[in-house]
Amino acid sequence: MAQVVPAERDLRRVIGDADGSGDRALDGPGEQELLDLYRSLVLLRTYDERSVVYHRQGRIGTYAIFWNHEAMQAGAVHALEDDDWIFPSYRESAIGLLRGMPPATVLSWWRGHPVGWWNPADYNVASICVPIATHVPHAAGLAWGKKLRGERTVAIAFFGDGATSEGSFHEGANFAAVTDAPLILFCNNNQWAISTPLSAQTRAAALADKAAGYGIPGVRVDGTDVLAVYEATCEAVERARAGEGPTFIEALSYRAAPHATADDPRAYIDLERVEEERARECVGRYEGYLRRAGILHDELAESIRRDATDAMRAGIAAAEAEPSADPSLVFEHAYVDPPTTLRSDWEELKRILG
Repeated sequence: MAQVVPAERDLRRVIGDADGSGDRALDGPGEQELLDLYRSLVLLRTYDERSVVYHRQGRIGTYAIFWNHEAMQAGAVHALEDDDWIFPSYRESAIGLLRGMPPATVLSWWRGHPVGWWNPADYNVASICVPIATHVPHAAGLAWGKKLRGERTVAIAFFGDGATSEGSFHEGANFAAVTDAPLILFCNNNQWAISTPLSAQTRAAALADKAAGYGIPGVRVDGTDVLAVYEATCEAVERARAGEGPTFIEALSYRAAPHATADDPRAYIDLERVEEERARECVGRYEGYLRRAGILHDELAESIRRDATDAMRAGIAAAEAEPSADPSLVFEHAYVDPPTTLRSDWEELKRILG
């Protein structure tokens, strides 16, 4: 019989205040691992900030910003092994970079170019999921399948707070629970589902409380504390590999950037709270932790930032060097049995394109 573990009420933290009070050390990772985690944070931050600029320059389309969510992504991925599978939502569009995916591939995805679609088996990163929560059952199914094969693979599915109100989340979480699938349900609770506040879409005191409904543990962490995320995910991975089933992780933050480049959050968001969160953003918090520990210094930090910037510049150059995509691909591969209007639509598009 499943043992229901109550959700942790207090947010788990490892990184303390700016003066170092509250800092604690983690068992396991050494200096090199801690620096690798910093490199991942900087790479993701650089990707996000440059992508906003590229959008404003008209070089990519509408873009889902993940500024100050990097700690959730990097902390969780570093707790995994390369054979484990990642199921990202649009908020984690660049998470493949942490598995060696070229920046040009992700940038091409946002440009709508066919080379932006990768073979998931190359990186164990599933396709970016734009519909809300529909990838959760996919992740549960893969995890269960790996278990049936006797493999030790773990899967992790990333989603936002709004996804926990969707039927697909319920179905995937329930299925994973009853099959003891090695799945981590990772909820990025930035307290906004586009313009809908958390209070308007659930009466749960904490989203991690929902885990009890499926008979699985629920954990709450500070989503801007990369080490707390790493620690919680390591524990969830250990449970999954031991055959103890899924874990729900609620990583709490406050969205400090627009939902996407098409959004103007000033109409609904708490601007004073945004400024508070920006002052304690996750990359700077971790950088301060490493400096207090004597692991990071100015020259090394600048070198890491420069490497990330160079990678992004090379990535956009490579993406823009791709030849224009053949628009007929949209028509040839959209339907097994094309409607009668499709050919006339294609003819009309060719006329417009000249």
